[in-house]
Amino acid sequence: MGASEWSYFVPYQEDLNQALQDLRQQVFSTGKYWWYGESEYRSPANRLSRPARLEDLFEDEYVREEGTHSILDVFRVVDPDRPRDWYDRGTIVPATADEVRAAIGTDRPTRSDTAELDDKLPRARWVGRCAVLYDEHGVPTEITFWGHSGD
Repeated sequence: MGASEWSYFVPYQEDLNQALQDLRQQVFSTGKYWWYGESEYRSPANRLSRPARLEDLFEDEYVREEGTHSILDVFRVVDPDRPRDWYDRGTIVPATADEVRAAIGTDRPTRSDTAELDDKLPRARWVGRCAVLYDEHGVPTEITFWGHSGD
């Protein structure tokens, strides 16, 4: 199947990790993620029901290996200033002010800057990014999360 790109916008809140957890719960609750148990490769008789709780989703080995191709494949926000390595798998790395400034010329990105941030900021499969977005008065209004995951 290959990896899938994903992006989301949520209302601003100071706690980026809480914003991530709220978003993950929303995506799970609405079913807007890939679930292998409903794959077209399975006959209708062999299809599997989705888990009832987010906590149960990654108990399945196939989900741990293949992912959900959504924000559900990342679990926590990490400190953007610490060294990065393969341990970052399943995390969100916030864009730093220096990264944002180098990418778009300001450290106050707006929603219209998100495609450019996605193009210019480093990323890796199974590691998402996030950035606080501002309105025309410099007030934080949203958080965007983006990345790609799945196999």
